[in-house]
Amino acid sequence: MEGKVLVAVFSASGVTKRVGEEIARIAGADFFEIVPKEIYTKDDLNWMNKKSRSSVEMNDPSARPEIAGAVSDMASYDIVIVGFPIWWGVAPRVIETFLESYDFSGKTIIPFCTSGGSGVGRSDEELHKNVKGGVKWEKGVQINRPDEKVIRKWLDKLI
Repeated sequence: MEGKVLVAVFSASGVTKRVGEEIARIAGADFFEIVPKEIYTKDDLNWMNKKSRSSVEMNDPSARPEIAGAVSDMASYDIVIVGFPIWWGVAPRVIETFLESYDFSGKTIIPFCTSGGSGVGRSDEELHKNVKGGVKWEKGVQINRPDEKVIRKWLDKLI
């Protein structure tokens, strides 16, 4: 890939993190884990419970969970690959927090998701609402496993 690349992922169960680490390794990119200030517990992630933390956040479009760390020099990156699990057909609210925390002007953003049931869904277009300025968006893809062959094929299309 041309330019400096960052792979930034939120992973509640570890699946998205493993895929993101493999993408970073193959792309020769830096890796950043988007960690919520308050870590999600198993009970928080119970999507069957309408009062669970994740259910409450996902039903509130204005929810923005705080992030525990920050990318030290976002300005140095040309391409940002953003990974997340699909929650309720879209990216978790913490991804919106991440995207609203930085200036992505002039950068390319490439989303990928992991999902046990659904695909990218409307998450791809929904994320565009959280980023201002001149950003080039690549189409989001679903990658559920750290499969080197699949990841290389995907990255080769983006070069």
